[in-house]
Amino acid sequence: MSELVGKLKAKTGFSRRKQKVSKESSLWWMYIPAVLFVTIFIVYPFMDGVRISFTDWNGFSQSFNFIGLEQYTRMFNDPTTWTVIRNTLLYGIGSTLLQNGLGLLYAILLNNSIKFRSVTRTIVYLPVIISPLIMGYIFYLFFAFQNGALNDALLFFGFDPVNALGNADINPYIIVLVNTYQFVGIAMIIYLAGLQGISKDFYEAADIDGASAFQKFKKITMPMLAPSITINVVINIIGGLKLFDVIVALTGGGPGNASQSSSTFMYDLYFSRQDAGYAATQGVLIAFIILVLSMLALWYFKRKEIEA
Repeated sequence: MSELVGKLKAKTGFSRRKQKVSKESSLWWMYIPAVLFVTIFIVYPFMDGVRISFTDWNGFSQSFNFIGLEQYTRMFNDPTTWTVIRNTLLYGIGSTLLQNGLGLLYAILLNNSIKFRSVTRTIVYLPVIISPLIMGYIFYLFFAFQNGALNDALLFFGFDPVNALGNADINPYIIVLVNTYQFVGIAMIIYLAGLQGISKDFYEAADIDGASAFQKFKKITMPMLAPSITINVVINIIGGLKLFDVIVALTGGGPGNASQSSSTFMYDLYFSRQDAGYAATQGVLIAFIILVLSMLALWYFKRKEIEA
């Protein structure tokens, strides 16, 4: 009898393991559409771009020559490259710092039961749904040297007009501010979701211990918001480094190349100068920068999550 029971148990265990393996196999099949999508629309274009970066292709002709590392040598000897890298890092890091700082501030304020809370949340988030290109043109009408709203106001009060968009020392920072204004709502929503997931029991216990508002923010709010911070930082830094539409609408990358980002510079090289090989080289560079910075940010803030 015991031998029969043993055989039944063994058979049942084998059947369960078989079902488990079958279930896991069926789950792997569900990854295939996503893998195909990423391969066709991301991996293949990127690898083709790397291939083109070793050529002198103009973007239109049927023939081209492989020239090895000449485009990369040209890129690092081109002063414009360093201007573009500086601007790209400014747009990425500057937008990330401002969006996270303001987004967290908005979230903390609007997480309280204040009057018109829902309306204020909607107003802060509303720019997100507007096309970045349209947002750029809206602010162009505000900052324009002639007939711009800002200069009209300055003239009304007796001040001289300011050519903010034509000033190479100012316009990159204007682009950062416009990008921050448009997308701070995303950071706010993510932080709001994180704040609403924190149990009130933590704050009640802190009140009993006599903790101040700053101590509660430092010891409870910030550690519990660590996952939200990670998500926001990675999203913001990738979005800022790829900035394109707002720059096209506000400055077109000018004056000269003073406000070019890597994205606008690649566009200009490919379509205006018909220099696709060099444009692909710039694309490889910005892809590398995005990969390194996003992975560093993800690694650092994930480590902070574990510590928290």
